[in-house]
Amino acid sequence: MYAEYIFAGFGGQGVLTLGKLLAFAAMNDGKKVAWIPSYGPEMRGGTANCAVVVADDEVGSPIPVSPDFVVAMNLPSMDKFEPLIKPGGVLVYNKSQIPREPERKDITTIGIYADREADEIGSNQVAAVIALGALIAKSGTVPLDTLKGAFKDVIPQRHHKLIPMNEAALDKGASHAGDV
Repeated sequence: MYAEYIFAGFGGQGVLTLGKLLAFAAMNDGKKVAWIPSYGPEMRGGTANCAVVVADDEVGSPIPVSPDFVVAMNLPSMDKFEPLIKPGGVLVYNKSQIPREPERKDITTIGIYADREADEIGSNQVAAVIALGALIAKSGTVPLDTLKGAFKDVIPQRHHKLIPMNEAALDKGASHAGDV
């Protein structure tokens, strides 16, 4: 197994955390991982993305050229990364902030009103986690329960009370994986 992921959005949407969650879950599942964050100089509101490569063997290059899987939380991210997805790949996008449909017909697309669904769960801050749930359920890279276990590795102890809400967000997202 060798899979390349890109998580992209505005700073503050949690896309770097998504990458960390996948990286820790994959390591906990015995896989090899590379995680590379990229963000603008702004603390919040600037562009942010991260690349994650998950493999059964050593990772040859930590930088995806043609990712298998992309989460786009905003329009600039979809505009930038949709053209790069490998044919047959998967794009999960946040319909709450992306006013257009994907242009590619050779990839699987999952559009989710992630912001609205996050508000229904109890916090807009779990919108990206909903997208991650859909992506992981579709990719099968790690079991959803392994991903849930990674919350304790990534979320600071003082915020562990938020883990149940994040687990609910993963489940909500995973329910979209069959929508395509």
